[in-house]
Amino acid sequence: MNILDFRSDTLTRPTPEMRAAMAAAEVGDDVLDRDPTLDRLERHVAELLGKEAGLWVPTGCMANLIALMLHVKRGDRVLAPARAHVLGSELGTGAWLAGGMFEALAWEDGPGKPAPLQLWKAIPEPGAYYTLRTTLLCLENTHNFAGGTCLTALETKTLADLAHTKGLKVHLDGARLWHASVALGQSLSDLAQEADTVSVCLSKGLGAPMGSLLCATRDLIEEGRRIRKMLGGGVRQGGVVAAAGLEALAYIPRLGEDHAKAKRLADGLSALGFSVAAPETNIVLLPVVDAPLAHRHLEDTGVRTIPVGNALRFIAHRDLPEPAVDEALERIKPLVEKLQTTWEGTRPMI
Repeated sequence: MNILDFRSDTLTRPTPEMRAAMAAAEVGDDVLDRDPTLDRLERHVAELLGKEAGLWVPTGCMANLIALMLHVKRGDRVLAPARAHVLGSELGTGAWLAGGMFEALAWEDGPGKPAPLQLWKAIPEPGAYYTLRTTLLCLENTHNFAGGTCLTALETKTLADLAHTKGLKVHLDGARLWHASVALGQSLSDLAQEADTVSVCLSKGLGAPMGSLLCATRDLIEEGRRIRKMLGGGVRQGGVVAAAGLEALAYIPRLGEDHAKAKRLADGLSALGFSVAAPETNIVLLPVVDAPLAHRHLEDTGVRTIPVGNALRFIAHRDLPEPAVDEALERIKPLVEKLQTTWEGTRPMI
């Protein structure tokens, strides 16, 4: 039985073109003299996002952490939409290393989205020296655990303008900002322009083996480069992986193909009787009665997912052929009753 793996779009493997680019990459010692291919990637992505400079880092978690360390002093309050990646999926490094105290904002304006008035009320006026300071708003686009939902450029601007008016900085976790750009038909620079810092990921959807970038002003990025070194993220001949990142960017126009796979999956699940929201990008959330149990049922059929709250998360990606969607639906079909049934008392052995 072949495995149909919907766990993440980080499962993609480097293409032959990426491997060739990696083998041929011009390299140098990035810590001492800057690596020329890393430099080219950083400049290119910064230009795409409308920022002055970029900084390559090994992971998206490090990109977000560096941004937090740039904006937050110990004990400062950080606001973020509920279930944002910086809140629950980065092992508390924002509190441990950046020293921030995080507060979740409920989704009052739709999945993954705080409402403007809600944000305004959540930011207190400056008080005496002994009062809590709120210094940063973290947004996420697309919002992973809301089901890949998008913030439009206008929605981002509205929230960022409110935060800036109240004296906060704004960091945009744009790990899948590429997907939002394609889905909305809005440029990356329009989606990122209001953020003081923005992170993007090359291994989510685009297929690079590793790497994220943090983009901002030159001054912030120079300080971020120092923090990266402090965190152990200084690399030597990083151009080897940067070359794959440059190649991966060429896939951005094709992300709509993965969105179409997700829509086909959601439509098929709906036809089977499940209550599934239409996906905005490449993520589908399947609500079930018992997520761990449903997860085990699907694993037994070779359909791999990740439990997210009371749902199973499916992510479509470039290495997942379209026929895999139809095959997954065929394997799920006999399980519909089990996945939708609520048992009273002790659950039966299945």
